[in-house]
Amino acid sequence: MRARSGDRAEPRGWTTTPLEFALFRASAGRGPAAAIAPAGQCKAMRDLPNNGAESRGWSAFSRERRISTKSAAARGSAAAGPPDPGGGGVQPAGFPRWAQRGEKGGALLAVLWLAAALSAIAFSVAHTVRGEVERSSTAADGVRAYFLARGGLDRALLWVIWGPDHRYPNGAPRFYAPGMRTLQFQFPNGQVDVEVVPESAKLNVNSASPEELFRLMAALGTEADEARMIAMAIADWRSAAPPGGASPFDGFYLQRTPSFLARHASFEEIEEILLVHGMTKELFYGTYERDREGRLAARSGLRECLSVYSSGQQIEVNSAHPATLLAIGIPPEAVAMIQEMRRFAPIQAPQLDALRQMAGPAAGRLFAGVGSIVTLRSTARLRLESGQLSDLRRTVAAVVKFAPTTKDAAYHILRWYDNRETL
Repeated sequence: MRARSGDRAEPRGWTTTPLEFALFRASAGRGPAAAIAPAGQCKAMRDLPNNGAESRGWSAFSRERRISTKSAAARGSAAAGPPDPGGGGVQPAGFPRWAQRGEKGGALLAVLWLAAALSAIAFSVAHTVRGEVERSSTAADGVRAYFLARGGLDRALLWVIWGPDHRYPNGAPRFYAPGMRTLQFQFPNGQVDVEVVPESAKLNVNSASPEELFRLMAALGTEADEARMIAMAIADWRSAAPPGGASPFDGFYLQRTPSFLARHASFEEIEEILLVHGMTKELFYGTYERDREGRLAARSGLRECLSVYSSGQQIEVNSAHPATLLAIGIPPEAVAMIQEMRRFAPIQAPQLDALRQMAGPAAGRLFAGVGSIVTLRSTARLRLESGQLSDLRRTVAAVVKFAPTTKDAAYHILRWYDNRETL
């Protein structure tokens, strides 16, 4: 059958009817025509009317199919298409190019790369979402622990107020008694530990002598030269300015950014000591250090030993820090004995009398009691579903002055600390 004008050139003896192309793919077993054109139908198709040209075309079709790719290339037929991917002969002109093996491999690689990119994006999004969920959960637990700590501090206030008037039949305190250093409260959603620290157990930063300040910082682990310089700077800050000029430390303060001058007056808040020359946050708040066995151990800071509310003359023996006892001149052996005695029970007046006889004249400044101003430090931990306590902690603290019952209120909050640091 001769090709019509405008048709693609085709191999010699080849007819390009859709039926023959489908039969060609069916005979090769590569196309859907193999399923829709079984052998019985092929004979019926050849017996159709006007099948003379069809028969001749089919014969040519069969001959061409047996021609190898090498013979087709040698013949140099311009109308022959690319080699058949199946290896069965020449591919007829007009065979779809996307079906070639190379292009199939390129499409597969593109799909694989696209799948890998989508997987990476999905993993990144999942990781980000998980991190945000965990941070949100931690923040929510922190808020819950904060209000739990506040509730524990409120209960501790009531226990201190109720303490003197409520006791068990055997005389044991039902709520709070002077000398108790910690109160523990169990709540359905967590546990709260409240430290009771009388301000009378600390040295007064405005009245302590420079020698006491030096011994205090030396007991906390400060180098001797540095401790001496800081003690002199504290004394200079709370003292009146020299007449007609600045003190030796004022030049240092003027070089700071921003610059300032020393108050040359009493400290109004204990945190004001952070402005003093040589003072560091580690020395004031405390820090962690490695012990001889390589484990982290807490080192207390000056805030545990100094106050602006204490009288400074009498030191409460049951709550005083060992560095404070050393600063007022108690021998190290007596300090160790005091620590051992108050581990089991608060030191009472009879025991204190015997302690004064062996601790020397400095023990005359010790007394057993509380005083009217105390610091309550409340630390809360949430209870997990397993019943164990969470590692997350939140701490609040308050400096409270307990007033006599004749006053308008049972207590007054002098200072409040949110999220107070603990060691």
